[in-house]
Amino acid sequence: MIKIAIIGGSGLEDPAILQNPEDIKLETPYGNPSSGFKCGKIGGVDVAILSRHDRDHSIPPSQVNNRANLWAIKKLGCTHILATTACGSLRDEIGRGDIVILDQFIDFTRFRKITFSEKFENGNLNHTPMADPFNSELRELLIKKASELSLSYHPSGTVVTIEGPRFSTRAESNMFRMWGADVINMSTAPECILANELGLNYAAIALSTDYDCWKTDEAPVTWEAVLQVFNQNVKNVIQLLVESISSFK
Repeated sequence: MIKIAIIGGSGLEDPAILQNPEDIKLETPYGNPSSGFKCGKIGGVDVAILSRHDRDHSIPPSQVNNRANLWAIKKLGCTHILATTACGSLRDEIGRGDIVILDQFIDFTRFRKITFSEKFENGNLNHTPMADPFNSELRELLIKKASELSLSYHPSGTVVTIEGPRFSTRAESNMFRMWGADVINMSTAPECILANELGLNYAAIALSTDYDCWKTDEAPVTWEAVLQVFNQNVKNVIQLLVESISSFK
C-alpha cells in the first residue's frame, strides 16, 4: 500500500490539506525526528507530514537530524517521499517563484551524517547506487501535474546543497554555476542520500526564491527576502502536492 511522506516546512502544517489529521510522535535509534508527524489522507492516499526545521523553524540546516527523520518515515510505513525546499537560482531562466523538479544533486555539505552504515557487517558493504537519485515515477507525476496546473516550472535541475546556515560568497556561487548546478539549497542532498539507502522513493519540489549572490546587478540574498517570496508562492507548491498525491494510486 502506498503511503507518502511530505518533508517540508512553512505553509505545510495547515491541517486543512489533510483529511482526518492526527499527530504522531516517534523515537528512533538516531534520536528524535525534527518534529512530530501530522498524519491523514489527501485524495484517499495516506500522508504523513514532517517539518524539517520543526514547526517553529528552530532547527538550523546543519543541525537537522536527517537520519532520525528518514528512519521515522520508514518506520511509519511510508513508501514514497515528496520533499519541498526553498532554493536560490543559479540561472537567469529560473526566476523567483519558479518551481524546479530536481533530477540531480551535488553534495557540498561537510559535517552531516550521510549514511546509516557506520560499519559494514555480515558482508553487507552497502554502497548505494546514486546515479539517478530522484525517483523517475514521482518526477514524471510532478511534471505532468505542474503542466496541467499551468505553473511556472522547470522539468529538471541540479541542486547543490551547501552546509549553511550562511549563504554563499560570490566566488562560491560562481563556482557552483561552473559545476553545472542550477539551484542551491541547504537540505536536499543528505535527505535524498538517506532515502535511497533505505529504499524509499524520493522526489523534491524546489521553489526558487532568490538569485543567491552571483548576479551583480541586484542585492545578494537575505533570509527576509527568501521568506517573502516563499510565502507568496507556497500555495503553488501545496496545490502541486495535493493534485499529485490525489492522482497517485
